[in-house]
Amino acid sequence: MKDNLQDLIAHIHGLAAIDVIKIVGTDTSTNFSAVSQDKNGRIVIEGQLLTPDPNFIGTFGMPNLDKLKTILGFDEYDENAKIHTSYESNIPKVIHFENKVGDFVNDYRLMSAGIVNEKVGNVSFKGALWNIEFEPTIEGINRLKKQAQANSDQENFKIKIENDNLKIYFGDPATHSGNFVFYPNISGTLSRTLEFPVNLVIQVLNMAGDKKIAIADKGILEITINSGIGLYRYLILAQSK
Repeated sequence: MKDNLQDLIAHIHGLAAIDVIKIVGTDTSTNFSAVSQDKNGRIVIEGQLLTPDPNFIGTFGMPNLDKLKTILGFDEYDENAKIHTSYESNIPKVIHFENKVGDFVNDYRLMSAGIVNEKVGNVSFKGALWNIEFEPTIEGINRLKKQAQANSDQENFKIKIENDNLKIYFGDPATHSGNFVFYPNISGTLSRTLEFPVNLVIQVLNMAGDKKIAIADKGILEITINSGIGLYRYLILAQSK
């Protein structure tokens, strides 16, 4: 269970002020979702654990992610620790942490289904017509970081397709600007220029796992990450002009 919790924290905590993760679990699947919108942009996250966790049965929320991250970081809770979900009338109430000898304990209280449904709702992305799909390279991601550093005053970047290359643009040519080829010889086209939040996209691309990117003409950037423990889909909406 600890590995699953750590993976969720590593891939969701800290993104766009997300403060709760919704869990919907059964005997055969463990699904999760989160949603937020702040100054760094609008993002929706949905996904599932590759192996269902029997401790994640029911619908509940994991709030106060800073606290959960802190507890998971205690060396008291090593591979010999006892970590499990406690239920009352089949309703998940707390995640109980106890070290091997039982003299160091934490109870992390869960959010009820009613409250988490109000906060997160039923996140279910119906899909989109993806105009472009590719696997980003390490070189491309590093180039994005360099241009973001050189143009640190820019909150958004623009995506264009030029001469079959996916190019990213920063800034205004009338002042300071930069651009680069993010992915060459791309298949697909975009009918318009799309803008996305720089910091949010880089945060997601910095996460561990195998990555894929898809872009829809209507203004959605999807980054999919397979961490080996969970499959995460990050849906980032284009910025309004």
